[in-house]
Amino acid sequence: MVNPFVTKGYTGPEFFCDREKETNDLVQLLSNGNNMALISPRRLGKTDLIHHCFAQPTIAGEYYTFIIDIYATNSLGDFVDVLGQAIFEELKPFGRKVWERFYSCLHSVQQQISFDINGNPVWGIGMGAYVNPSTTLDEIFSYLSSAEKPCLVAIDEFQKIVDYPNGENIEAALRTHVQRCPNATFLFSGSKRHLMFEMFMSPSRPFYQSVITMGLKPIPEDKYAIFAERLFVQYGKSLDKDVIHEVYSRFDGVTSCLQRVMNVLFLTTENGGICHIGMIDDAINYIIDLSSEYYEMLFSQMSEKQRGMFLAIASERRAKGITSGSFVRKYRLPSVSSAVSALRGLLEKDFVTKENDEYYVYDHFFQLWLEKRKYVK
Repeated sequence: MVNPFVTKGYTGPEFFCDREKETNDLVQLLSNGNNMALISPRRLGKTDLIHHCFAQPTIAGEYYTFIIDIYATNSLGDFVDVLGQAIFEELKPFGRKVWERFYSCLHSVQQQISFDINGNPVWGIGMGAYVNPSTTLDEIFSYLSSAEKPCLVAIDEFQKIVDYPNGENIEAALRTHVQRCPNATFLFSGSKRHLMFEMFMSPSRPFYQSVITMGLKPIPEDKYAIFAERLFVQYGKSLDKDVIHEVYSRFDGVTSCLQRVMNVLFLTTENGGICHIGMIDDAINYIIDLSSEYYEMLFSQMSEKQRGMFLAIASERRAKGITSGSFVRKYRLPSVSSAVSALRGLLEKDFVTKENDEYYVYDHFFQLWLEKRKYVK
């Protein structure tokens, strides 16, 4: 590992920080047949936690594990494609007899699955190519119900199905499939908490009271400090203790932000050298400058009303009552109704997020870019 502060994907327990209690809880509950909902803001490490749990010996040796991210999907056909491909890729290392069992269940799409020169299947169906995705979904769940091992299926950004065409019926159909599949246990994770809580807590929704819900908070500062200091020492460098406190405070303990800053700090610390607090601003500016064109593009793509609301929220940092008359007048927004509409668009695009009746810019580096460009004070 060139840089131990990993910023993309799960690379094993050595580079995974803490989450011991969360790991133990999830492993015990899932292995005892409980469907789970893991709900927290993005960038706190939900996906890596799922990979970490599925890599534990009590899981990896006893279950087939499948992890899919449906954030980029827009229909049931897309969902089926992502799920089917994930199952195929996970089963292939187990040998021909294992993946052939899955293949034999897929009557509706068998003719669209090709094989490489070694006789291994190649999932090349593609999103949007399903004539009847409901039928293919039935076949996938038929496999899950009859697989040689019990299965664990994690569906990341599960709230996305709400946006599918005919989403209500799809939600109900998935609930029925899950309920009738005793050989599989499901972990639904999501970052849009208001949607996830509504899906699993509202009596009118199909998944009501069908799971055990679990939240995810930032890793405690002391745990992350021990983790970071260990990696610096292990790779022949030193880390002043006040560095972690400063970085943690600036980014509210958001895991992905901590990792990105520490990655750059590790990069810029010489072998045998000491990382000190005076290096933090340069590291943050380095990250912001690399992403400047990207943030400029995002900002320019907002409508005029959305930009006004976005800058108002960024100015407050943690904004409350943002559709009230006083807030609208303070930031010279056109009207309350246009503020409501602009806010809806910003939430849908993940430019801002909501927590405890407060709204803030979702991407901490985007917030800092706005401040650096003097868009906000």
